[in-house]
Amino acid sequence: MKTPEDYTKKIIPLAGWFIFFLIVIGFRLIYLQIISAHNFFALSVKNFLRTESITSTRGNILDCNGVLLATNRPITTLHWQGSGNKNLTDQQRNIIEQIAIIINSDTEKILPAIKQAEKNSTKTIIAQELTFEQLSKILEQFPNNENIFLFTSNKRFYPYKKVASHLLGHINQLDKETKGKMGLEKILHNKLQGQEGQLLKTINSLGSNIKETQIKEALAGENINTTIDLSLQLLAESLFPENYSGSLLVMNPKNGALKALVSRPNFDPTIFLEPIAIPDWQEVQQGQPFLNRAFDTCYPPASTFKLITISAALEQGIVNLNDSLFCCGYFNYCGRRYYCDKRSGHGQLTVKEAVAKSCNILFYYIATKISVDILAQYAHKFGLGSKTNIIFPEKSGLVPSTAWKLQEKGERWWQGETLSCAIGQSYLLATPLQIACMISSIFEGYFVTPRILEIEPIVYRPLELLPSTRKLLKKYMKLAVKIGTCVKLNSLDNLTIYAKTGTAQTCSLRHKKNVATNLLPHAWFVCYFYLDNEEPLTLVILVENAGSSRVATSIAKEFLTGLRNQKNLIVS
Repeated sequence: MKTPEDYTKKIIPLAGWFIFFLIVIGFRLIYLQIISAHNFFALSVKNFLRTESITSTRGNILDCNGVLLATNRPITTLHWQGSGNKNLTDQQRNIIEQIAIIINSDTEKILPAIKQAEKNSTKTIIAQELTFEQLSKILEQFPNNENIFLFTSNKRFYPYKKVASHLLGHINQLDKETKGKMGLEKILHNKLQGQEGQLLKTINSLGSNIKETQIKEALAGENINTTIDLSLQLLAESLFPENYSGSLLVMNPKNGALKALVSRPNFDPTIFLEPIAIPDWQEVQQGQPFLNRAFDTCYPPASTFKLITISAALEQGIVNLNDSLFCCGYFNYCGRRYYCDKRSGHGQLTVKEAVAKSCNILFYYIATKISVDILAQYAHKFGLGSKTNIIFPEKSGLVPSTAWKLQEKGERWWQGETLSCAIGQSYLLATPLQIACMISSIFEGYFVTPRILEIEPIVYRPLELLPSTRKLLKKYMKLAVKIGTCVKLNSLDNLTIYAKTGTAQTCSLRHKKNVATNLLPHAWFVCYFYLDNEEPLTLVILVENAGSSRVATSIAKEFLTGLRNQKNLIVS
């Protein structure tokens, strides 16, 4: 017979296990109710609350007169909001058929997505970018339908498409994220994009929206005012030949404001607002249209560099105003002939006539009396070999010297190479923007940092050149229009023009007839000009593989004529 002590021995372990389980359960309840309460509360809130971003309106980009260059346009998307029913009602099917007719679509094409949305009580897109006519019909026929939902957002819009595309750049506007990928759209993305807002939505168990509360207001992006003059830009775009690559820029030499900039080939920024098929993308990339040839491409400066060479020669006492020379078409140096551009020769010339007619013989002579390091010193004075500090990415170009060649090529510099350097060839490289700054500095006596934004400060630095040298350079450029390489412009009335041309070789032209088109010389045209009672402007034109400077000069004449006619029209 069992005694009470026997029962006690059995009860005590059971009681211990019972107490142990109570303690475990207690600790678990404490963990769930106290320690993890915040996490579980957050999870429960997510079951009925949703936070959505409110896209901010991207800022506009405007020209100097307030004309829109890049803006936004409203687009409306048609959605179907599911009701949670397993099957569509006859009334809903009738609505879908009517909608399909309005949006010019097939009912069977949009029906599967609608059925899925209806079953899951979710939202699906039926049509994007509704036209005004389509939107009006939908609002008229289904004003308060619980399944029809219209959402309006903004899409980037470039009113003039390819115009100034390298300055404006482009964005990627896929999904809900917008990113500036090039030009001002990228450089000023943070200012343009504004600040997103937030919307708090309360939903039921079926996913239907019950209540919406704006918890953070969306702030529109800033408007950006540029220095570009759309009328000049459109004129430049219309005159630059479609079959050539190159650039044309117009700059105010006094304050550095860029008034027009063309880089060819160009592109339409709107192509990046939608996904691009691989074949289309490969076609778009032909000719490197995304390369800004005014800032980010370097070319031999050719005869525009002769203004630097003659400056060095005058200040170093190698030539003087009373000197003259005879051009027979070539210059002998160390048993080799260095040819003038005019093979038949210019005959007897004064120094100023030689500069105006761009006779190579004068500069070959100077090259035999000067070191490349002195030339490099003067080239740096004129801003070559250094970035202009514009806000865009840019190349610094190249100014060769004895130290540079020894370091980069492992060879000494030969005096014969100086002959090529003196006429703007050899290893010399410069961007059209650098040449624009160089020409402007001759007339203003200082360098000014190029600007594209109205709010940018005007930054100056002096041109370290004697005033008498600058005065002579002006005379030489004026004479080039009267009797020299720019005589084609002498017929333009009401315009004061100082100009220089250049033909930049890209290969040896001993057999010029057999040279491929892509190896033909580049054409330069530069000038400082002003209309009566108007501020001066600097014009630089670079045409790749044009063959001669005549192509660039012809573009310049058409541009200056068009600008003069524009101004006369405004005055009248």
